[in-house]
Amino acid sequence: QVQLVESGGGLVQAGDSLRLSCTASGGVGSGYAMGWFRQAPGKEREFVASASLQSLYIYYADSVKGRFTISRDGRNVVYLQMTNLNSGDAGVYYCAADISAAGMRVGGASYWGQGTQVTISS
Repeated sequence: QVQLVESGGGLVQAGDSLRLSCTASGGVGSGYAMGWFRQAPGKEREFVASASLQSLYIYYADSVKGRFTISRDGRNVVYLQMTNLNSGDAGVYYCAADISAAGMRVGGASYWGQGTQVTISS
């Protein structure tokens, strides 16, 4: 059974940086893309970023381009470095895995973590 476990969320001030981590276990197959989604209160879950295996293909939501960086460490670990955070970045961040990094932009993912809370204070 695939498990994705996030860490690194917390309370930060606007303009601060934060790094999220996610480790996959239980059989995320070779070639799987990993990525991040987020959900703010009262809003639908939205795509943030995704990376194919070896980060050959990387995608970002327009709202985070230039501020967030996704990276992978081997097959099972993915990071999300977030800088210049603002109130619009607050929410629960979910790690995800799927066969296609491009597909995650529009179609969600096959596997999900439990989420980690990111809170931004002004």
